[in-house]
Amino acid sequence: MSDNKHRVIGVRFKKAGKIYYFDPQDLEVAKGNQVIVETARGTELGDVVVGIKEVTDKEIVAPLKKVIRLVTEEDLQIHKENKEKEKEAFQVATEKITKHQLEMKLVDVEFTFDKNKIIFYFTADGRIDFRELVKDLAAVFKTRIELRQIGVRDEAKLLGGIGPCGKSLCCATWLGDFDPVTIKMAKEQNLSLNPTKISGICGRLFCCLRYEHEHYNDMIRRMPAVGSKVKTELGVGEVTESVILCGKLKVKIKNPVDDVEEIKCFSIDEVTPVSKKKLKDQLDEKPLEKEVKELEDKE
Repeated sequence: MSDNKHRVIGVRFKKAGKIYYFDPQDLEVAKGNQVIVETARGTELGDVVVGIKEVTDKEIVAPLKKVIRLVTEEDLQIHKENKEKEKEAFQVATEKITKHQLEMKLVDVEFTFDKNKIIFYFTADGRIDFRELVKDLAAVFKTRIELRQIGVRDEAKLLGGIGPCGKSLCCATWLGDFDPVTIKMAKEQNLSLNPTKISGICGRLFCCLRYEHEHYNDMIRRMPAVGSKVKTELGVGEVTESVILCGKLKVKIKNPVDDVEEIKCFSIDEVTPVSKKKLKDQLDEKPLEKEVKELEDKE
Protein backbone atom coordinates (compact mmCIF):
# COMPACT_ATOMS: atom_id res chain seq x y z
CA MET A 1 0.00 0.00 0.00
CA SER A 2 1.50 3.35 -1.07
CA ASP A 3 1.72 6.34 1.24
CA ASN A 4 -0.64 9.27 0.84
CA LYS A 5 0.79 12.34 -0.86
CA HIS A 6 0.75 15.76 0.80
CA ARG A 7 1.28 19.14 -0.86
CA VAL A 8 3.71 21.07 1.34
CA ILE A 9 6.22 23.89 1.59
CA GLY A 10 9.38 23.93 3.73
CA VAL A 11 9.74 26.75 6.26
CA ARG A 12 12.62 27.87 8.48
CA PHE A 13 12.25 30.13 11.51
CA LYS A 14 15.97 30.77 12.01
CA LYS A 15 18.79 31.32 9.50
CA ALA A 16 20.22 27.82 9.88
CA GLY A 17 17.25 26.25 11.62
CA LYS A 18 15.49 23.00 10.96
CA ILE A 19 13.08 22.89 8.01
CA TYR A 20 9.43 22.22 8.88
CA TYR A 21 6.69 21.25 6.43
CA PHE A 22 3.39 23.13 6.26
CA ASP A 23 0.22 22.85 4.19
CA PRO A 24 0.09 25.88 1.82
CA GLN A 25 -3.66 25.34 1.27
CA ASP A 26 -4.73 27.28 -1.84
CA LEU A 27 -2.07 29.96 -1.49
CA GLU A 28 0.50 30.55 -4.23
CA VAL A 29 3.68 30.30 -2.19
CA ALA A 30 7.20 30.24 -3.61
CA LYS A 31 10.71 29.82 -2.27
CA GLY A 32 11.91 33.15 -0.89
CA ASN A 33 8.48 34.23 0.37
CA GLN A 34 7.78 34.88 4.03
CA VAL A 35 4.67 33.37 5.58
CA ILE A 36 2.64 33.35 8.77
CA VAL A 37 2.05 29.76 9.86
CA GLU A 38 0.26 27.87 12.59
CA THR A 39 2.64 25.98 14.92
CA ALA A 40 2.35 24.01 18.13
CA ARG A 41 3.41 27.09 20.09
CA GLY A 42 1.24 29.64 18.26
CA THR A 43 1.46 31.67 15.07
CA GLU A 44 4.97 32.27 13.73
CA LEU A 45 6.66 34.15 10.89
CA GLY A 46 9.02 32.06 8.79
CA ASP A 47 10.99 31.98 5.55
CA VAL A 48 9.99 29.62 2.74
CA VAL A 49 13.14 27.68 1.80
CA VAL A 50 11.45 24.81 -0.07
CA GLY A 51 8.79 25.60 -2.66
CA ILE A 52 5.56 23.64 -3.10
CA LYS A 53 6.17 19.91 -3.54
CA GLU A 54 4.61 16.56 -2.69
CA VAL A 55 5.81 14.35 0.18
CA THR A 56 4.64 11.06 1.70
CA ASP A 57 3.18 10.35 5.15
CA LYS A 58 6.62 9.25 6.37
CA GLU A 59 8.11 12.67 5.66
CA ILE A 60 5.70 14.76 7.73
CA VAL A 61 4.87 15.16 11.39
CA ALA A 62 1.10 14.74 11.72
CA PRO A 63 -1.10 16.65 11.95
CA LEU A 64 0.26 18.88 9.19
CA LYS A 65 -0.06 22.52 10.25
CA LYS A 66 -1.30 25.18 7.82
CA VAL A 67 0.03 28.35 6.25
CA ILE A 68 -2.26 31.16 7.38
CA ARG A 69 -1.14 33.84 4.91
CA LEU A 70 1.75 35.47 3.12
CA VAL A 71 3.28 38.18 5.30
CA THR A 72 1.90 41.71 5.15
CA GLU A 73 3.61 45.03 5.93
CA GLU A 74 1.82 44.96 9.27
CA ASP A 75 3.25 41.48 10.00
CA LEU A 76 6.77 42.69 9.22
CA GLN A 77 6.33 45.64 11.57
CA ILE A 78 5.17 43.32 14.36
CA HIS A 79 8.18 41.07 13.72
CA LYS A 80 10.52 44.07 13.92
CA GLU A 81 8.94 45.19 17.21
CA ASN A 82 9.30 41.66 18.61
CA LYS A 83 13.01 41.69 17.81
CA GLU A 84 13.43 44.96 19.73
CA LYS A 85 11.48 43.56 22.68
CA GLU A 86 13.71 40.47 22.70
CA LYS A 87 16.72 42.71 23.40
CA GLU A 88 14.90 44.34 26.31
CA ALA A 89 13.78 40.96 27.66
CA PHE A 90 17.36 39.69 27.51
CA GLN A 91 18.53 42.55 29.71
CA VAL A 92 15.69 42.07 32.20
CA ALA A 93 16.25 38.31 32.42
CA THR A 94 20.01 38.76 32.92
CA GLU A 95 19.34 41.05 35.88
CA LYS A 96 16.82 38.60 37.36
CA ILE A 97 19.28 35.70 37.01
CA THR A 98 21.88 37.71 38.91
CA LYS A 99 19.31 38.62 41.55
CA HIS A 100 18.42 34.96 42.15
CA GLN A 101 22.12 33.96 42.08
CA LEU A 102 21.47 31.21 39.55
CA GLU A 103 24.46 29.48 37.93
CA MET A 104 23.17 29.72 34.39
CA LYS A 105 24.14 31.65 31.27
CA LEU A 106 21.41 33.31 29.21
CA VAL A 107 22.10 32.77 25.50
CA ASP A 108 19.07 34.03 23.59
CA VAL A 109 15.48 35.24 23.93
CA GLU A 110 12.69 34.58 21.46
CA PHE A 111 9.17 36.01 21.28
CA THR A 112 6.57 34.00 19.40
CA PHE A 113 4.99 36.12 16.65
CA ASP A 114 1.69 36.44 18.54
CA LYS A 115 3.53 37.24 21.81
CA ASN A 116 1.74 34.37 23.58
CA LYS A 117 5.07 33.03 24.82
CA ILE A 118 8.62 34.18 25.47
CA ILE A 119 11.35 31.53 25.33
CA PHE A 120 14.61 32.07 27.21
CA TYR A 121 17.48 29.83 26.07
CA PHE A 122 20.25 29.17 28.59
CA THR A 123 23.19 26.91 29.33
CA ALA A 124 24.16 25.46 32.71
CA ASP A 125 26.39 22.67 33.98
CA GLY A 126 23.56 20.89 35.78
CA ARG A 127 19.89 21.17 36.63
CA ILE A 128 18.67 24.60 37.70
CA ASP A 129 15.70 25.36 39.95
CA PHE A 130 14.35 28.40 38.12
CA ARG A 131 10.77 28.38 39.43
CA GLU A 132 11.14 31.73 41.21
CA LEU A 133 12.80 33.22 38.14
CA VAL A 134 9.86 32.16 35.97
CA LYS A 135 7.44 33.82 38.40
CA ASP A 136 9.45 37.04 38.27
CA LEU A 137 9.59 37.06 34.47
CA ALA A 138 5.88 36.28 34.14
CA ALA A 139 5.08 39.20 36.46
CA VAL A 140 7.13 41.55 34.27
CA PHE A 141 6.02 40.41 30.80
CA LYS A 142 2.43 39.27 31.55
CA THR A 143 2.65 36.28 29.22
CA ARG A 144 3.70 32.61 29.20
CA ILE A 145 7.36 32.04 30.02
CA GLU A 146 9.48 29.08 28.95
CA LEU A 147 13.08 28.53 30.08
CA ARG A 148 14.82 26.06 27.79
CA GLN A 149 18.21 24.59 28.67
CA ILE A 150 20.39 23.98 25.62
CA GLY A 151 23.76 22.33 25.01
CA VAL A 152 27.04 23.87 23.92
CA ARG A 153 26.51 23.01 20.25
CA ASP A 154 23.15 24.78 20.25
CA GLU A 155 24.76 27.75 21.98
CA ALA A 156 27.34 28.04 19.20
CA LYS A 157 24.55 27.76 16.61
CA LEU A 158 22.62 30.64 18.20
CA LEU A 159 25.58 32.94 18.84
CA GLY A 160 27.60 32.21 15.69
CA GLY A 161 31.33 32.78 15.31
CA ILE A 162 34.38 31.98 13.21
CA GLY A 163 35.80 28.46 13.05
CA PRO A 164 39.50 27.51 12.92
CA CYS A 165 39.13 27.31 9.12
CA GLY A 166 38.49 31.07 9.04
CA LYS A 167 34.88 30.74 7.90
CA SER A 168 31.60 31.34 9.72
CA LEU A 169 30.41 28.34 11.73
CA CYS A 170 28.57 25.75 9.63
CA CYS A 171 25.94 25.31 12.34
CA ALA A 172 25.15 29.05 12.37
CA THR A 173 25.02 29.56 8.60
CA TRP A 174 23.56 26.50 6.87
CA LEU A 175 23.62 23.30 8.97
CA GLY A 176 20.00 22.63 9.91
CA ASP A 177 20.45 19.57 12.12
CA PHE A 178 23.23 18.21 14.29
CA ASP A 179 24.20 14.71 13.19
CA PRO A 180 26.29 12.58 15.57
CA VAL A 181 30.05 13.08 15.25
CA THR A 182 32.33 10.48 16.83
CA ILE A 183 36.00 10.08 17.71
CA LYS A 184 36.02 7.11 15.35
CA MET A 185 35.49 9.51 12.45
CA ALA A 186 38.61 11.47 13.42
CA LYS A 187 40.60 8.23 13.78
CA GLU A 188 39.48 6.93 10.40
CA GLN A 189 40.58 10.20 8.76
CA ASN A 190 43.98 9.67 10.40
CA LEU A 191 43.83 13.06 12.10
CA SER A 192 45.83 14.11 15.11
CA LEU A 193 43.84 13.19 18.20
CA ASN A 194 44.92 16.39 19.94
CA PRO A 195 41.69 17.87 21.41
CA THR A 196 42.62 21.41 20.35
CA LYS A 197 42.96 20.35 16.71
CA ILE A 198 39.71 18.44 16.23
CA SER A 199 37.23 20.45 18.32
CA GLY A 200 35.29 23.61 17.52
CA ILE A 201 34.54 26.69 19.61
CA CYS A 202 31.75 24.73 21.28
CA GLY A 203 34.32 22.32 22.71
CA ARG A 204 32.87 19.39 20.77
CA LEU A 205 34.20 17.54 17.72
CA PHE A 206 34.09 19.45 14.43
CA CYS A 207 30.78 18.86 12.62
CA CYS A 208 32.80 18.81 9.38
CA LEU A 209 34.43 15.52 10.40
CA ARG A 210 31.21 13.94 9.18
CA TYR A 211 31.18 15.50 5.71
CA GLU A 212 33.78 13.21 4.09
CA HIS A 213 33.46 10.31 6.51
CA GLU A 214 31.77 7.99 4.03
CA HIS A 215 34.58 8.44 1.48
CA TYR A 216 37.31 7.98 4.10
CA ASN A 217 35.59 4.90 5.51
CA ASP A 218 35.41 3.34 2.05
CA MET A 219 39.08 4.07 1.32
CA ILE A 220 40.56 2.74 4.57
CA ARG A 221 38.68 -0.54 4.15
CA ARG A 222 40.58 -1.02 0.88
CA MET A 223 43.99 0.33 1.87
CA PRO A 224 46.67 -1.91 3.43
CA ALA A 225 47.99 -0.98 6.88
CA VAL A 226 51.08 1.20 7.26
CA GLY A 227 54.06 -1.11 7.84
CA SER A 228 52.51 -4.00 5.92
CA LYS A 229 54.00 -5.61 2.80
CA VAL A 230 52.55 -5.10 -0.68
CA LYS A 231 53.38 -6.38 -4.14
CA THR A 232 54.03 -3.72 -6.79
CA GLU A 233 55.25 -3.73 -10.38
CA LEU A 234 58.70 -2.94 -8.94
CA GLY A 235 58.65 -5.78 -6.43
CA VAL A 236 57.59 -6.27 -2.81
CA GLY A 237 57.77 -3.21 -0.58
CA GLU A 238 56.64 -1.82 2.76
CA VAL A 239 53.85 0.78 3.07
CA THR A 240 55.30 3.84 4.84
CA GLU A 241 52.42 6.28 4.46
CA SER A 242 48.79 6.42 3.32
CA VAL A 243 47.29 9.47 1.62
CA ILE A 244 43.69 8.46 2.27
CA LEU A 245 41.83 11.24 0.49
CA CYS A 246 43.75 10.61 -2.76
CA GLY A 247 43.81 6.83 -2.46
CA LYS A 248 47.61 6.82 -2.69
CA LEU A 249 50.29 4.81 -0.88
CA LYS A 250 53.96 5.55 -0.32
CA VAL A 251 55.92 2.32 -0.50
CA LYS A 252 59.57 1.68 0.45
CA ILE A 253 61.17 -0.60 -2.12
CA LYS A 254 64.75 -1.81 -2.58
CA ASN A 255 66.27 -1.00 -5.95
CA PRO A 256 67.52 -4.39 -7.24
CA VAL A 257 70.42 -2.72 -9.05
CA ASP A 258 72.18 -0.94 -6.19
CA ASP A 259 70.20 -2.33 -3.22
CA VAL A 260 69.26 1.23 -2.14
CA GLU A 261 65.80 1.74 -0.62
CA GLU A 262 63.55 4.22 -2.41
CA ILE A 263 60.09 5.63 -1.68
CA LYS A 264 57.65 5.20 -4.56
CA CYS A 265 54.03 6.35 -4.81
CA PHE A 266 51.24 4.01 -5.99
CA SER A 267 47.47 4.11 -6.15
CA ILE A 268 45.70 1.40 -4.16
CA ASP A 269 44.71 -0.29 -7.42
CA GLU A 270 48.39 -0.68 -8.36
CA VAL A 271 49.36 -2.79 -5.34
CA THR A 272 48.42 -6.21 -3.97
CA PRO A 273 48.52 -6.61 -0.17
CA VAL A 274 50.63 -9.49 1.13
CA SER A 275 48.96 -9.44 4.58
CA LYS A 276 45.24 -9.13 5.33
CA LYS A 277 45.51 -6.25 7.80
CA LYS A 278 43.82 -3.11 6.51
CA LEU A 279 44.43 0.52 7.40
CA LYS A 280 40.99 0.64 9.06
CA ASP A 281 42.03 -2.04 11.58
CA GLN A 282 45.21 -0.13 12.34
CA LEU A 283 43.45 3.21 12.87
CA ASP A 284 40.79 1.61 15.07
CA GLU A 285 43.58 0.38 17.37
CA LYS A 286 44.78 3.93 18.10
CA PRO A 287 44.59 4.55 21.88
CA LEU A 288 42.46 7.47 23.10
CA GLU A 289 43.23 9.91 25.89
CA LYS A 290 40.44 10.79 28.34
CA GLU A 291 40.39 14.40 27.09
CA VAL A 292 39.71 13.21 23.54
CA LYS A 293 36.86 10.90 24.58
CA GLU A 294 35.16 13.84 26.30
CA LEU A 295 34.87 15.68 22.97
CA GLU A 296 32.04 13.42 21.84
CA ASP A 297 28.66 15.06 22.36
CA LYS A 298 26.88 13.27 25.24
CA GLU A 299 24.01 15.78 25.45
